[in-house]
Amino acid sequence: MSDSETVPSAAAGAGPEGPGGAPALPREALEIAAGYAFAGPALDLGALLWDGACLPDAQIRVPLPMLNRHGLVAGATGTGKTKTLQLIAEQLSAQGVPVFLADVKGDVSGISAPGEPGDKVRERAGEVHQEWTPGGCPAEFYALGGLGHGIPVRATVTSFGPVLLSKVLGLNQTQEQSLGLIFHYADQKGLELVDLKDLRAVVAFLTSDEGKQELKGIGGLSTATAGVILRSLTAFEAQGMSPFFGEPEFDTSELTRTAQDGRGVVSVLELPAVQDKPQLFSTFLMWLLADLFHDLPEVGDSDRPKLVFFFDEAHLLFKDASKAFLDSITQTVRLIRSKGVGVFFVTQTPKDVPGDVLAQLGNRVQHALRAYTPDDQKALKATVKTFPNSPYDLEEVLTGLGTGEAVVTVLSEKGAPTPVAATRLRAPQSLMGPVAPDALDRAVLASPLHGRYAQAVDRESAYEKLTARAEGGAAAGSAGPDEQDAPRAERSGGGRSRAPKEEASVVEQVVGSGMFKSLARSVGTQIGREITRSLFGTARRRR
Repeated sequence: MSDSETVPSAAAGAGPEGPGGAPALPREALEIAAGYAFAGPALDLGALLWDGACLPDAQIRVPLPMLNRHGLVAGATGTGKTKTLQLIAEQLSAQGVPVFLADVKGDVSGISAPGEPGDKVRERAGEVHQEWTPGGCPAEFYALGGLGHGIPVRATVTSFGPVLLSKVLGLNQTQEQSLGLIFHYADQKGLELVDLKDLRAVVAFLTSDEGKQELKGIGGLSTATAGVILRSLTAFEAQGMSPFFGEPEFDTSELTRTAQDGRGVVSVLELPAVQDKPQLFSTFLMWLLADLFHDLPEVGDSDRPKLVFFFDEAHLLFKDASKAFLDSITQTVRLIRSKGVGVFFVTQTPKDVPGDVLAQLGNRVQHALRAYTPDDQKALKATVKTFPNSPYDLEEVLTGLGTGEAVVTVLSEKGAPTPVAATRLRAPQSLMGPVAPDALDRAVLASPLHGRYAQAVDRESAYEKLTARAEGGAAAGSAGPDEQDAPRAERSGGGRSRAPKEEASVVEQVVGSGMFKSLARSVGTQIGREITRSLFGTARRRR
């Protein structure tokens, strides 16, 4: 019988006794420990802390099936949030569950390498009764647009959609609606938006004399709003953002792979090269999640998640977000659970996450908080109110936790919240720090995905089509008098044939082109018909 299985009997009064027959532990501590004695597969987080002592026989765990009920990992800087992610991720991988990690600071790549033994590791393992052995996880490394060490992750502008792009560009609600109209037009007419120059070309066209006629049936686009969008795009590109949009587009199903030995692959998105552009990477992570939501089938409740997604620096996602954007996040988090995907938001305080989203998170790992300022004290009180009733004085506990300690509450196997437990967390078995850059580069080059995504492709799309149209119009305007009179002669000649229609619009020419027909027949393309868009306006794609 394991240590955790002895706890229920102890809570019932049959536990170890001290001198004179008194219980060795306070009844509150025994009841807390009993709440974590799960029968099924579970991840081991650490050992219970009570009254300043670590109780290694009272193990704190989280049931594996409950990891798709989402979670929050919070705490002040330097309290151990990253190591908590690493601890959970490597155990999920060992259980055959793929994991996605956003590596903002560049120190998570060590999950692919065995940890290094040392006095601190041995001391922590002894305190929590952990059998620590070094071991790394199968891992893939990615980088947004190929900036940094990793396989390039790109998205087409079409699939990214107007809502997420508005967030990245900092557009207001009116401008966001106008951008949605532009996407609607491009989707409907087959003008594929692959990269940013495609979008700029379509916006410029729709504000031209010819383009304004195209929008009469579905609403107009003001010159002022178009100017704001174009200026935002120009500034965005000036910051070096162009590489994130283009082809080959990343297939998010790559994130759900397992290794040959059955372990889940840990996908690490390396973000240090873009950490000064937090709004971009946080929104890109939302695109990844939204795209997964589109493509994964419904699985309901299963014995293990299909993927667990860790959303680091989550407060950046919600900063200055529109109500529509927040509503979309809330609905995506609520619904993606049934696809077998668990989402963990990682941030400093629960206040960083909107209440409607926070209400969807069933698992909590709260590291220490600081209370040096009035704002800190206010955040501390608000955090305490988000926990279930507890025998702990949580305000005191949360400000007194050491590095690698946290207050935990998760969902039990029956879906009910477990008792609040102050916990001394286990030590990760993988390397607690980054791997060397040359080793990272070798791992990227050796990946079978490198050949699929490394080389950017710039095929014909909206920009090229509209440019060709403009050049064709200029050539027609410079034709000689005889050539210009030819169409008029055909219209008046002999009455042998009906007068042809007026010169086709740019969209008609595009749709009728051989390139367009070829693309419409290709596997996976959505061109030639209205694209079905999701809560975020992202495009559904065939796999």
